Amino acid sequence: MSFVREFNALDLDRRVAASVAAPAAAVRAALGREVLGLEDFGALISPAAGAELETLCRRSQSLTQQRFGRVIRLFAPLYLSNECINNCSYCGFSRDNAILRVTLSVEEVVREAKALQAQGFRNVLLVAGEHPKFISNGYLAATIAALHLEVPSLSLEIGPMETAEYVPLVAAGAEGLVVYQETYDREVYATMHTAGPKRNFDWRLETPERAAMAGFRRLGIGALYGLSDWRREALSVAAHAAYLLRTCWKCQLTISLPRLRPCAGEFAPLTLLRDRELVQLVAAFRLFLPDVGLVLSTREPAALRDGLMPLGVTMVSAGSHTEPGGYTGAGRQNLHHTERGRIVELAAGERTRATGQFEIADERTPEEVAALIRRLGYEPVWKDWDAALTA
Repeated sequence: MSFVREFNALDLDRRVAASVAAPAAAVRAALGREVLGLEDFGALISPAAGAELETLCRRSQSLTQQRFGRVIRLFAPLYLSNECINNCSYCGFSRDNAILRVTLSVEEVVREAKALQAQGFRNVLLVAGEHPKFISNGYLAATIAALHLEVPSLSLEIGPMETAEYVPLVAAGAEGLVVYQETYDREVYATMHTAGPKRNFDWRLETPERAAMAGFRRLGIGALYGLSDWRREALSVAAHAAYLLRTCWKCQLTISLPRLRPCAGEFAPLTLLRDRELVQLVAAFRLFLPDVGLVLSTREPAALRDGLMPLGVTMVSAGSHTEPGGYTGAGRQNLHHTERGRIVELAAGERTRATGQFEIADERTPEEVAALIRRLGYEPVWKDWDAALTA
């Protein structure tokens, strides 16, 4: 059995309606329980729970410190390529966007990683668009192997693969896989993904299970808020996380809460998740899933991130670039356009830098973010894992 079957039986329309209509008594009952069900989570993200936000946040902060201590884990994304064969309406890397593209060589990726090391990072997320011509299994394995001895913790955010294709990536030194469903609303998903293998909703939904079978020790999931009703997305993520905790129990699990940001293509969000609702959502996830890591990226502005970190967030990015070569300028001599998989050289004077996936909101340096974490009374953790532990 995969999560697809369980997801199809969730009756999300009923659950969303019940969440919206949840009375104050249901919220108080959920706040009084140590172990929560999905119905309790629905109550905690209800409009009625907004009146109990202060209590919800206090509970979330206390539970987070109890389970994780006073630490915030830091990571940085390292983009390998912005080539992609998918058309995703909301993504800057979408195939039909006329952007400047590049795929870094292994040597250029190592250069980028060393720049991140110099800033303190020991936990790096390798990110790439989905394009088998440029991002092959062999390229990824070679890149991971080249970084493995230098970077203690390597995770991947790449196009979904078969279990057998993941195995050599784990063997090369990757320990984590992040895959966002983007939206758990099937109708919206079909509308957003108009071409490419990403159109297959079920295939993407089963990716974390295939990754666990391949031996990844960390799994990351999430929805991209701004495509469908945020309560529907949150209930789906919560159900997905609960399923993975039962069936992939050897893996550590994280949930990311990204909201749409401006990008190439100028896609406008279809729905809105307000700041106050995001705070409520972070706290509700913590009470429902007390041992799951919660990730907040530089998509969010500095002031909001500063307020959210003590309330339930356990992992943040800092100093991020969302374009290949963003940390050192690597790859600029190979910039090009791509038309139907064919490289088109740039016109004279057009060469600048690769296009990013989206605009970040928190532009502080890693050291500035680390200093803020210390001022909040927490410890910034640059490294919490080394392959020598399981060698």
